[in-house]
Amino acid sequence: MMRFVLVGILVVMAAGVGWLTFDWYRQMNSGEAYGAPFVLVDQKGGEITEAAFRGHPSAVFFGFTHCPEVCPTTLAEMDSWMKKLGDEGRDVRAYFVSVDPERDTPDIMNTYVGNVSERITGITGDPEKIAAMAKAFGIYSRKVPLEGGDYTMDHTATVLLLDSKGGFFGTIAYGEDSDTAVAKLKRLIAEG
Repeated sequence: MMRFVLVGILVVMAAGVGWLTFDWYRQMNSGEAYGAPFVLVDQKGGEITEAAFRGHPSAVFFGFTHCPEVCPTTLAEMDSWMKKLGDEGRDVRAYFVSVDPERDTPDIMNTYVGNVSERITGITGDPEKIAAMAKAFGIYSRKVPLEGGDYTMDHTATVLLLDSKGGFFGTIAYGEDSDTAVAKLKRLIAEG
C-alpha cells in the first residue's frame, strides 16, 4: 500500500514539474513582448521605453560600469559579434542596462559604453524602475557591500536575445564561444 502512495506522489510531482516546464516554455515562446513596460533614460539622457526593443532584433545585457571583468568582457564580445555579423547584422540593436543606477548616471554610461562600441545603447534611470525592469526580465541583481563602505553588484551574466516583437528568443551565456554566439544572432535575424 505504501508503495502505491509513493508512486502516486511521484506521478503527481512529475506532472507538476512537467506542467511548470510547459508553461514556462509557452510563455517564453508566445510571441508576446518579454519583460514589462518601462520608462528610463539612455546614455544621452533621452527617454527610452520598451518600444526600443521592437521593430528589430535586440541583444540586451544587464550589468554595471564598476564591474571588474564580466561586464567589460561581455560588452567587448557584443561589439565583436556585431562586427562579425557585418552588413547582415545591421538591424540588430544592442543594449546595456545598468543594475547600479546609483553610480551609473547617463554621463558615466555614455563614456563607458562609448569607449566600447557605437552599436550599444546604455540604459539607466531611477533605481526602483531599474529593479522593476530587471525583475520583469528575469534578471538577478544584488548589492554586495565591500570593506571601506564601497560595494559591488552580483548579477545575471547572460545576454538576452529578443525578436523584432520584443519576445524572448534565447540567450547567450557569459563566455560562450564566439562562433556559437554569432550563429545564435544569425538565427535571431533569420526569424525576422
